[in-house]
Amino acid sequence: MKSLLIQLDDQTLLALNRVAEPGKRRRSEFIRQAIRKAVRQAEYRAMREAYRKQPDSGTEADDWSTAGEYRG
Repeated sequence: MKSLLIQLDDQTLLALNRVAEPGKRRRSEFIRQAIRKAVRQAEYRAMREAYRKQPDSGTEADDWSTAGEYRG
């Protein structure tokens, strides 16, 4: 795992300490999860935009008429 050094102003650090719940969830893990969430949201936005610009046609869309019953 690579390290990343970031600088936070005092107000942001205090807020991070409040929401990261010291003792239960370390700041590093909280920040990793926040970054993963932000990356995932950016990827979803890009995907939505790509579909908005070029939506599937009726012939390209998935045909679910022959899908089997889900037995999870």
